[in-house]
Amino acid sequence: MAKTKIKRRMKSGDFMLVLITMALVIFGIIMVFSASYYTSINKSGNPYAYLIRDVIWAGLGLCAMMVTASIDYRIYGKFAKPVMIVSIVLLVLLFTPLGIDRNNAVRWLGVGGITIMPGELAKPAAIVFTAWFLSRDPRLIKSLTKGVIPLFVLCGIYGGLIVLQPNLSTAITVCIIIIGIMFAAGLNYIYLGGLVGAGSLGIFVLLITNPDSHWMKRFTSFMDPFADPLNTGYQVVQSLLALGSGGLFGLGLGKSIQKNLYLPEPQNDFIFAIIGEELGYIGCLILITAYIILVWRGIHIAINAADLFGSLLASGISIMIGIQVILNIAVVTSSMPPTGVTLPFVSYGGNALLIFMASVGILLNISRHTAAVE
Repeated sequence: MAKTKIKRRMKSGDFMLVLITMALVIFGIIMVFSASYYTSINKSGNPYAYLIRDVIWAGLGLCAMMVTASIDYRIYGKFAKPVMIVSIVLLVLLFTPLGIDRNNAVRWLGVGGITIMPGELAKPAAIVFTAWFLSRDPRLIKSLTKGVIPLFVLCGIYGGLIVLQPNLSTAITVCIIIIGIMFAAGLNYIYLGGLVGAGSLGIFVLLITNPDSHWMKRFTSFMDPFADPLNTGYQVVQSLLALGSGGLFGLGLGKSIQKNLYLPEPQNDFIFAIIGEELGYIGCLILITAYIILVWRGIHIAINAADLFGSLLASGISIMIGIQVILNIAVVTSSMPPTGVTLPFVSYGGNALLIFMASVGILLNISRHTAAVE
């Protein structure tokens, strides 16, 4: 009987992953232009302001994706600790004069006209560090003291610093990413239940101890947005009206009513509502299908990765994309309280688009290094 052996095989990359990503980015540019048209005129007098910036960021994102696709993903493991430390330092710097206050939240760092969102950078940093930490020894995830607790503490550090901005949605996303990678590495179901329970308890305590906070107002407005349609429930109500108006086939591209200064910042977190209004249920279904294929390709890459680090890294990126899609659509459809999470590759936002496209480049590189059975 011929011996079976495993060796590393170089591939050109996952073509389907590239195709879906570029389709989403191009679709996002079109929808950002459509959704932001009147908002852009109202704010700057130029209907193409958001379009131009989004195209620039997409171009930068494409460059970032090409670069990360060409870099051996194993290199990231060597910088896992410094990347994690830098991401935490950036979060701390938000509470210095470098932090920029917008809409009663300090989520941006500004230096010389350049702004970055440390909360967005925390996501890939958490993915790289967690994947590296657990890939050093597969037995770590079975150890409560050496594997589970250290990563639980990391969740607390990231979550605490991001909540203080305040930005509960990003804090939840980062924690879910870390726990998701732990689950992919083989986390015991009892430990998983404990982590999820502790996180849920923390959110509950945060809400009840801050009854006048904007988080509690968002939660109560989610329960019945039409109870206060002109204040706390306004954005969700406008979103539901947009989705309802779209029907099965939509009003047609560019023909949204709610983007005419009814739905605030329609090109950002609530762009899915404009997609539903203009392209209808069918358009939304096609978009969701594209995301499912994208996440499926990421999972496929994770399963076939040549080593544990690559597998966990691909898992983390897939989780990051998938959880943001779920959270964004859930908010827009009033299935959960508003969170402020962007729709990957589609919503307007330079930092997020750049990070998502660079992350896809990492997935492409991992897909080139596969385990071939001979």
